[in-house]
Amino acid sequence: MIEQIDLDHVAVAAERMAHLWPRYAGDLAGKWEGGGWTPGFLSAQLSYANGMRLELLEPHKPEDNDFLRRFIDRNGPGPHHFTFKVGDIRAAIAAAEAAGYPPVSVNLSDPGWQEAFLHPKAAHGIVVQLAQSSGEGDWGGLSGEGLPSPRTTAPASFDRAVLAVADLDGAQRMFGDLLGGRVVDDDTDRSGTWVELAWSGPGRVRLVQPPAGDAWLGDRVGRLAHLAFTTEDPGAVAGARDRGDGTFTVPPDVNLGTRLVLFPPV
Repeated sequence: MIEQIDLDHVAVAAERMAHLWPRYAGDLAGKWEGGGWTPGFLSAQLSYANGMRLELLEPHKPEDNDFLRRFIDRNGPGPHHFTFKVGDIRAAIAAAEAAGYPPVSVNLSDPGWQEAFLHPKAAHGIVVQLAQSSGEGDWGGLSGEGLPSPRTTAPASFDRAVLAVADLDGAQRMFGDLLGGRVVDDDTDRSGTWVELAWSGPGRVRLVQPPAGDAWLGDRVGRLAHLAFTTEDPGAVAGARDRGDGTFTVPPDVNLGTRLVLFPPV
């Protein structure tokens, strides 16, 4: 297991970051944390009531690094990666290699931010970023100016990311045994058989193995099913559809490729 590891944030990508603001800063009242640019992309983060963060990505100067440009051209906008912060990136890389998940795109050149990635084919359908940060420096210049005003009196809680996987045992070995998630809940329901993993911070990932023959997952090794939020009036969120059980969903076709499931406060 990688030691000193925590799920730091979940990232979604779009052609323009501004297209994501009305949903995540407006409807769900995410609080601006900071933003800036890196070769190939712009990024910004919003935080929610429970402290969990969502990162928003936009291609920028793809001639310097075209990975995000290629991702959107191939897949369209939508979920992009999970970022896990680690205390020792070299030890994390060695642990991943020993477990059979050799990292790719390793970059240890910047002492302020060192990173490595697990490919989505190995990581059950999602890019996994391992990162060690010194905590020094700034974001690089984005101010958050122009964000819409929150449409609720309180920010939503970003409860979990739900990842549909073809092999639940294999996914649990990676997210649990390697990446340090501990099981806090499990069940079988209409979505399939699932386990929910937690880390020391607010981040939660639910791994769901759908019933055999599930057409949405198809022959993929995995696919991000949805992001779950609790918000004071889920029915008032633009595009929300009543699921008939007190919860609402925002389909991916009206949310730039990312499905949301919205819960009312308990």
